[in-house]
Amino acid sequence: MTESAVERLAAIRERIAQAASDSGRDPASVALVAVSKTFGPETIRPVIEAGARVFGENKVQEAAGKWPALREAFPDLELRLLGPLQSNKAREAVALFDVIESVDREKTAAAIAAEIAKGIGGQGCAPRLYVQVNIGREPQKAGIDPDEAAAFVARCREAHGLSIEGLMCIPPANEDPAPHFARLAALAREAGLSGISMGMSGDFAAAIAHGATSVRVGSAIFGARG
Repeated sequence: MTESAVERLAAIRERIAQAASDSGRDPASVALVAVSKTFGPETIRPVIEAGARVFGENKVQEAAGKWPALREAFPDLELRLLGPLQSNKAREAVALFDVIESVDREKTAAAIAAEIAKGIGGQGCAPRLYVQVNIGREPQKAGIDPDEAAAFVARCREAHGLSIEGLMCIPPANEDPAPHFARLAALAREAGLSGISMGMSGDFAAAIAHGATSVRVGSAIFGARG
């Protein structure tokens, strides 16, 4: 019999708890972000009912089509934007997401700040923010250069009035992720940030060992994407 998403969720939780314990950490210090991109509400709902509360999406439009109804049914959910954010989608993203993990350009930071400022009398939303770091300096990937991360965080704070919670990265697929995880953790310390979003289905145990405060797990819960 094929294992269900709910069964896979339980197994992932156990593995996260074990990885945290192996590193001398409290399992509660690591948030599981269930990456639900490309999956519909009928697939996501059983995972919510099994206790998952933090979900990640890559595209604003896709999330807008499926999450409002789910959030109405389950008001305690947290929704994170993991994919690149175009500045012209900032208003929708600020209204929809609790956390935006992909701040990586001055233009994006400015657009988010403008929408948060409007929210004083309108949307009233101020999502928590992470700066995405291109930790492997891969030309095809989004993210700020590692050497510029601390300065960019400072600009987000000082020039745009943004409160940055942490850093996020996606290491190169064909390399050992551990050195990249160690580098991101060091950059977070340098910038005075407590949040470290790193690690996915295949490498989250190594990310936890290097200090991840949230791991992003999709296929290991929901199965292969079509």
